[in-house]
Amino acid sequence: MKLAVIAFTRSGCRFAEKIREAVIAKENECEIWGKGKEACAWGIPALEESLREWTGRQFAAKDALLFIGATGIAVRAIAPFVKSKASDPAVLCMDEQGRFVISLLSGHLGGANELTKGIASICGAVPVITTATDIDGRFSVDSFARREHLYLDNLKLAKEISAEVLENRTVGLYSDFELSGQIPFELALGKQKEIGISISLDDSYDPFPKTLHLVPGIVVLGIGCKKGTTKEQIEALVKKVMAQNQFSMHSIGKIASIDLKQEEQGLLDFCEAYHGEFLTYSREDLEKVSCEEGFSESSFVKGITGVGNVCERSALKASGQTRLIQKKAAENGVTVAIALEKYIVRF
Repeated sequence: MKLAVIAFTRSGCRFAEKIREAVIAKENECEIWGKGKEACAWGIPALEESLREWTGRQFAAKDALLFIGATGIAVRAIAPFVKSKASDPAVLCMDEQGRFVISLLSGHLGGANELTKGIASICGAVPVITTATDIDGRFSVDSFARREHLYLDNLKLAKEISAEVLENRTVGLYSDFELSGQIPFELALGKQKEIGISISLDDSYDPFPKTLHLVPGIVVLGIGCKKGTTKEQIEALVKKVMAQNQFSMHSIGKIASIDLKQEEQGLLDFCEAYHGEFLTYSREDLEKVSCEEGFSESSFVKGITGVGNVCERSALKASGQTRLIQKKAAENGVTVAIALEKYIVRF
């Protein structure tokens, strides 16, 4: 998590520093600023740009913003930049005496509600959360999706599901994965419902007339390519192979290759476009990987890279598995293999 904090008084700056230390201790990132000429004397960097400019930059770069001051200041600062709950960062406001922490924006998908509770705990404050499902202690599908790192494909439908829950009506639940923990009473597993949730890599399958798809990012792509291969060439083969396996492109979690390709621009562009974590491995590391079915070795590839197969070995290495879901597919100078990370749905 990347958190930005702005404080407007001496007391607020003290809380900012306390919060920063606690956030960094949990291996997250936190930057703090003070608004006013006296900020440096209070021990934190003074804001040198306008609050609007600062807010715009932080809105684009950070996962969460905390304003330590009046709620009105925070609301006016963020107003020009608010777009969608799918993309807006979490926004919180805390009074300068540290009595209350308010979740202002992106309570569920952005994680503001959870963060509000955490910062309130750090400061000994009262968390103020106004979303209906949280107040009533009900299942929240967008909070669940965030916690489980699931892609949520329809915000309008998510809102309908929340409305059903608040009206004490159950919604359907379908899952391709093992379920762990107590299933919330608001969800009916295996029952015919008009509206429901599907947890699957296939976002085209509709087990309910109205289906909200939650997609886990557990697909690991192993990719090999010629030097100078473009993002579009990689994308063309990946889309074909993913469609053959009925895997959503939103299920891509990791993209792996040999370290010779760590600066390959087409691969980097593809990873950025699909938000995949890019991992590369040495020839020695890839040679140690084993596969239940064996590898599709190439003497030509071995002569260039030192290992007979890049895509299959790198997919297994990054996934921690020994079985491929998709063995090597090749087209237009690109090779792709697929493995899946182990996944269990945890309630």
